[in-house]
Amino acid sequence: MYALVEILGKQYKAEEGKSVLVDLLHLEEGATYETEKVLAVVDGDEAKFGTPYVEGAKVVATVGAVKKGEKVKVYKFHRRKGYRRTQGHREQYQEIKFSKVQG
Repeated sequence: MYALVEILGKQYKAEEGKSVLVDLLHLEEGATYETEKVLAVVDGDEAKFGTPYVEGAKVVATVGAVKKGEKVKVYKFHRRKGYRRTQGHREQYQEIKFSKVQG
């Protein structure tokens, strides 16, 4: 059984026991995250799809550690002007582990 869940405007596949990296939730490590924004629930051959969300469906997850993504370099350049700027950043993600899928 799995569900398609919307978290901070992005869609993820939620299966019990699996973990994914999502955008930073600003929650403490070990906290519980619940969402009722379930787009679809699939259980074997049976599937329920919401318009936009499935009524009565809920996903519970445990919040994990904050991790950083790959380094992104931003390079700005204006030709013949002597203008060059290099800037970089690393996006922060939070790991969540799905513990319960109710549908």
